[in-house]
Amino acid sequence: MQNNEQKLGVVNAIAAYLMWGLAPIYFKTLESVNADEIMVHRVVWSSVLLLLFVFATARIRAVISTLVQPGVLIKLTISACFLGFNWFLFIWAVNNDHILDASLGYYINPLFNVALGMVFLNERLRKWQLVAVLLAVIGVLIQVVTLGELPIISLALAGSFAIYGLIRKKLQVNSIAGLLIESSVMLPIALLYWLWFVNSSTSNMAENSLSLNLLFVFAGIVTTAPLLCFTAAAKRLTLSTVGFFQYIGPSIMFVLATFYYDEPLEPSKLVTFGFIWLALVIYSADSMKTYRKLKV
Repeated sequence: MQNNEQKLGVVNAIAAYLMWGLAPIYFKTLESVNADEIMVHRVVWSSVLLLLFVFATARIRAVISTLVQPGVLIKLTISACFLGFNWFLFIWAVNNDHILDASLGYYINPLFNVALGMVFLNERLRKWQLVAVLLAVIGVLIQVVTLGELPIISLALAGSFAIYGLIRKKLQVNSIAGLLIESSVMLPIALLYWLWFVNSSTSNMAENSLSLNLLFVFAGIVTTAPLLCFTAAAKRLTLSTVGFFQYIGPSIMFVLATFYYDEPLEPSKLVTFGFIWLALVIYSADSMKTYRKLKV
């Protein structure tokens, strides 16, 4: 029975990261639509789908118990800001030919998590974790020196998602209930923005083709489906085990950007990726070694 649960966890983990990795293909189909308008649909339809899922799985009590805690609501509002920023920046990056930068950002993300854990959770870095973080820093600095600029998009994506994860880690909130509340926080802003500020040929869904409207609604599925799979995986596997699948997403993005969308891969960027990949190999090997010691 336990083996079946673990297998199901592995399947869900792979599914989650496959969907995250393939997400650029979806957003590229909406390349002619502005990022802010896509973001509106992402928030609206995610909220609708999450609400339906909460009722279908009888999680409404978890939502209500969270809503009556003002302190938790404030923190979820803050986390919603970082999540919303991350969602919008990813859409913008994909539709403006910066998938490589998005890929680099999600490769860096686990190392950001380690650094934030050290600063805010008083977690002590193991020797090889420190080596991995330093290698990542060197990789970023190489790009700064050779191109004369910081990889802002990559760092912003990695940083915003790492801070979001840090806030959620410190909150004892049901993951789905918390995500519904975060989406609900963004929902009024998204609706007001849609009604008053979005002025495009596609903003009125009544005048769109059915295929375009279905693509807009699909934004909710693209957002919620991998999160639901990830939650199912996290329930059945240890977080360290789930973590070994997290490189599937940025790896798919890297392949899509380089070989399908023909984004230029400058030598300096390739060197930066090389340092990040080396850092992640060291980080993963150290995590596996530590996990095995704890299991013994």
